Amino acid sequence: MRFRIERSGMFDTILVPTDDSAGADATIGHAIELGETYGSAVHALYVVEAGSAPTELPDDERTTVRDRSEARGREATIRVTDRAEERGLDAAREVREGVPYREVLSYTANHDVDLVVMGTHGRTGADRVRLGSTTERVLTRADVPVLSVRLPEDGEPTPAAAVSYDRIVVPTDGSDHAERAAETALDVAETYDAEVCAVYVVDSTTYDLEDAPRSIVGLLKEGGRNATEAIAEMAHDRGLDVRTDVRRGPPAEELLEYASTIDASLVAMGTRGQTVGSGPLLGSTTARIVRRSTVPVLTVS
Repeated sequence: MRFRIERSGMFDTILVPTDDSAGADATIGHAIELGETYGSAVHALYVVEAGSAPTELPDDERTTVRDRSEARGREATIRVTDRAEERGLDAAREVREGVPYREVLSYTANHDVDLVVMGTHGRTGADRVRLGSTTERVLTRADVPVLSVRLPEDGEPTPAAAVSYDRIVVPTDGSDHAERAAETALDVAETYDAEVCAVYVVDSTTYDLEDAPRSIVGLLKEGGRNATEAIAEMAHDRGLDVRTDVRRGPPAEELLEYASTIDASLVAMGTRGQTVGSGPLLGSTTARIVRRSTVPVLTVS
């Protein structure tokens, strides 16, 4: 069963940094879905990268290159706002020139954006925003949640337009960062009546579990159970279905396998975390998951 709410206060304004690639439709689809659900305004931003016109060109040719880039930016942002307005959502668009991640962060701060929806990679070139490294820079610096959506590689089919969030993986390491990320994840889960899957990974790359005393391994697993049960209790308080799991192995690999095994539709986690018990689960692991996950990843600073 789906619940739609009006102006929940969590995602009132959603920003979609976009380029002119066909694969960006996957990102737009998620932004529109969330916009409809939360009654959000959807903003589209295209950044013409500073210095994208080769310096060896004459001034008039450089101006022509820049003008073409700006025209593509207008077309790309209009595609976003048209789709938003077709769904009855407020929409705004802007084309800027500068360093992509800095412009995204600046726009986010200046327009009180509550959520940024970005692709995990994108085409590169003289007139396109690099939506790969840009995304990672944004999610590590943004003060608001970032939803990273995997874009199709060249030659891959564009993902289906249908978007759902019915099973959400919430990795935890027991840290305050993880708990704050879980709060946001549970807000989304409650809105979509989704099942919550809390998981903790005992990092085998940090601990030699084969040689460690059984008491140490037991303590690590107990810490994992406590961490996941804390998330489960938060989920139960919201009336949500929840399952918990404690795994061991390289954190990114374990989490990606877990998400695939349970057919997750979203992974929600913090951008940093503690290094005890599960290793740097919510730091470097987050970047690996964002790069490799086939399902969207919601990161919370």
